[in-house]
Amino acid sequence: MTPEMLPWVIARSTGFAAFGLLTLAMIAGLLVRTRTPVGSVKGSGMVDLHRHFSLLALVAIAVHGTALLFDGTIDVSPLALVVPGLVPYRPLWTGLGVLAAEVALLVHLSFRFRKRIGVPMWRRIHWLTYAAFTGAAVHGIASGTDTGTTWATAFYGAAIAAVAALTGWRAATARRPAPGRRARPAAGGHNRPMRDGAEETTQRLPA
Repeated sequence: MTPEMLPWVIARSTGFAAFGLLTLAMIAGLLVRTRTPVGSVKGSGMVDLHRHFSLLALVAIAVHGTALLFDGTIDVSPLALVVPGLVPYRPLWTGLGVLAAEVALLVHLSFRFRKRIGVPMWRRIHWLTYAAFTGAAVHGIASGTDTGTTWATAFYGAAIAAVAALTGWRAATARRPAPGRRARPAAGGHNRPMRDGAEETTQRLPA
């Protein structure tokens, strides 16, 4: 490997790392919502994993983009890293990657502003995680130079299958009130709305 190839190698490896970390963030978030522990990790510990994986994915994305600026095989400007469609190489699919990164950043920042925007809005923003994941997957498959190799196909296939399976599990285990059953009234005769375990966990965490 020549020194001129180093930026391309870094961009290539951090691209896969970013998608892998985003997948792990999705998996941890879905495990929170389904209240599924992994060993001794559950509740607030799983939420912490979810946030850490999300942050690490953004760091990998930043390194991925920075490496592309120094890649001599393609002309990428700093503006192209924030404005979709400006990268000359497969502009549609690389632009989709830019959009996916920006959506991932928005979702991650929503953690910090959860108290200001309110939990209902925060949860709506969180649904955009699926858009970020889908965009990142399409970006990697459509613009990656390793697409078509056995290991890359297995990598993307396993990631997509894991997120799809856990999403199905979340839908199947969603808590629904039993017909004719009411919440137990609190002291004073007022009914308190029930919260699911994941929301209680996120409410207890600092912004």
